[in-house]
Amino acid sequence: MKREYTITVYTENQVGLLNRIAIIFSKRKINIISLNTSPSEVSGIHRFTIVIQETEEVVMKLVRQIEKQVDILRAFFNTEDEIVWQEMALYKVPTDAIAEKVKVERLLREFGARAVAIRKDYTVFETTGHREETDRLVAVLEPFGLIEFVRSARVAIIKASDGFHERLRDFEEHEPGQEVVENTFLGEKEKVFSM
Repeated sequence: MKREYTITVYTENQVGLLNRIAIIFSKRKINIISLNTSPSEVSGIHRFTIVIQETEEVVMKLVRQIEKQVDILRAFFNTEDEIVWQEMALYKVPTDAIAEKVKVERLLREFGARAVAIRKDYTVFETTGHREETDRLVAVLEPFGLIEFVRSARVAIIKASDGFHERLRDFEEHEPGQEVVENTFLGEKEKVFSM
């Protein structure tokens, strides 16, 4: 059964990596619902947060394929109940409609929205929440002349208390990388990988 999964990918920030990841999805005809890239808690490591609707079996194969990419350090997938997540949304509405309607101001407070830009011709409000919450505010503002609406990609944190550092250490313990040993063949010292 298909359900929504959030895939978290830790990577070095390399040119062309986003394209390589996107190709993995397009080859399998998997639609990306949301995609966000940002720095992570580890200096020099970036984090991709990708939301898709698929079966667990397909997601498992997809994550394994992503991890085969050279610059990928680790990839995980989680269901909605295993993460804390939010999206940000911006709403542009005519200022005169907002100014004349006290009810709108009350509604905006109810949704936790705040004004981020006020001009004569329009006002821009911002709010954060789950997709359903930001969509509900769109429905509320439409009768007042909603001019424009945009929503960010998902940002998510895994509920499990161990972060990337712990998960990377755990990964190394279970699947250690190749150890470097010295090769003293013919008196030359060079580094080779043990198998």
